[in-house]
Amino acid sequence: MANLLLAALDTQLARNSHAQVVDGIGAAIVRGEQEPGSVLPRDEELARRFGVSRTVLREAMKTLTAKGLLVARSRVGTKVRPRDDWNMFDADVLRWHIEGGTGRSFFADLSEMRLAIEPYAAGLAAERADEVAVAALRATVERLATAPDRRSFAAADIDLHRQITKASGNVFMHSVTALIEAALLSSFWISSPAENPIVQSEVALEHGRIVEAIAARDGPGAEAAMRHVIIVGRDRIFRAL
Repeated sequence: MANLLLAALDTQLARNSHAQVVDGIGAAIVRGEQEPGSVLPRDEELARRFGVSRTVLREAMKTLTAKGLLVARSRVGTKVRPRDDWNMFDADVLRWHIEGGTGRSFFADLSEMRLAIEPYAAGLAAERADEVAVAALRATVERLATAPDRRSFAAADIDLHRQITKASGNVFMHSVTALIEAALLSSFWISSPAENPIVQSEVALEHGRIVEAIAARDGPGAEAAMRHVIIVGRDRIFRAL
């Protein structure tokens, strides 16, 4: 029993050490402390810096390679890959962007991706949403209108967009929303008008137009209303940054 307990503790420590290395190196890359094309320090130095074994370090490097941040080159070392190669749908990569202080380009890219997906999803929802889904959407709009603080507003906002992509009936669209949930929540937090009752009422009304277009089976109207909401929210973010 004692040996099993020690083995379990060793495994947990290894996992914690692995996460520490992945987080430390990954965040440094996203913050720009290790620029694309640069070569990481040698394994011996990194293992010493993080206080881990070479085995733990190698596993952490494999994880970062799978996220698209690193590539190993023989006789060169481990290099940081170009930003275009990073897996921006990875939860850790998104978190490192958000924690490291995201700029206009990050939210501009996020908005463009949303504009490519969410309006069409809203149009599909207008064709496919049933009465139960519409009722849930209306209830969430009411939560937007009455949210007492920034956190509550952002939570209701992301719930509404998640419900719309689910109502589209397209599993890929719904999955994309789930994948970028951390980035969406960050953007909704920044753009939240919860401290301004007049703007909050306007934003809730704009979201309500999406829902009512869905309820009326008005696909083009739902698409246009969603497009408007994304663009207005993006502009609020830009003003806040």
